[in-house]
Amino acid sequence: MTTYFDTLSTPFNQVSLDPGVNTAQFLDASKGLVKMFGHSDLLAGCRATDLLGSAAFSVVQKDLNGNIAKIQTRLDADPTNSATLEGMLAEEAKGSDKTATQALLWLLRGLEFTLVGLKRSLEDPNEELSVSFNNSYNTTLKAFHSFVVRPVFSLAMKACPYRNDFYQKLGSPPERVHEQGKQWLDGLEVIVTKMKALYAEKGYGTGL
Repeated sequence: MTTYFDTLSTPFNQVSLDPGVNTAQFLDASKGLVKMFGHSDLLAGCRATDLLGSAAFSVVQKDLNGNIAKIQTRLDADPTNSATLEGMLAEEAKGSDKTATQALLWLLRGLEFTLVGLKRSLEDPNEELSVSFNNSYNTTLKAFHSFVVRPVFSLAMKACPYRNDFYQKLGSPPERVHEQGKQWLDGLEVIVTKMKALYAEKGYGTGL
C-alpha cells in the first residue's frame, strides 16, 4: 500500500544542505507537510483532512501556507541570492524589508511544533496524538502566541484523531511507515536545528 511519505515529491531528508539549505526543495518539502493539515488529496480514497481530522487544524494550515508563500515570493523575485535559506537571509539583512526573514522564522516555529509532536508520537506507541501535540505546543509555539490565539490552538490539539486511526491512514505496513516517518522527521530536525542556530548567531529574528 502507498504511504503518506510515498506521496511526497521532496521529503525533508532529501533536501540538499550543501552549500546551504536549498530553498526550493525546502519549500516543496514544507508543502508536503502541510498536506497533513490541509484539504488536498493524499492517498487514493483518503483525503489529507482525514489525517488530523478536524477543521480546527485549518489555522495551522493557513499559517504554514502563508509563510511558505512569502518565502516563495522572495525566491521568485531574487532566485540567485535566495537559492539557499542562508543566502536569502543574508541578502535580506542588507535592507529594511524583512518579510521573508519573518516568514521563515514563523515557518520554522510551525515546523518545529509538528516535528516535536510527531516525534513524541512515533517514539511512544502508547501516547495519543492529543497528548503529543499538546505537549509540543506548550514547548514550541505557545510562548510566541497571544492569549487570544492560544485557545484556538488548544481546540485543535483536543480535536486530534485517535492514534490508531491516524497511523492506519498513513499507510502500511506499519514498519515501513515508522521507518519512513523517522527518516522524514530526522531530516526536518536537522534543518530546523541548523536554521534556529543561524537566527540566534546572526540575530536575524531580533525585533520580528
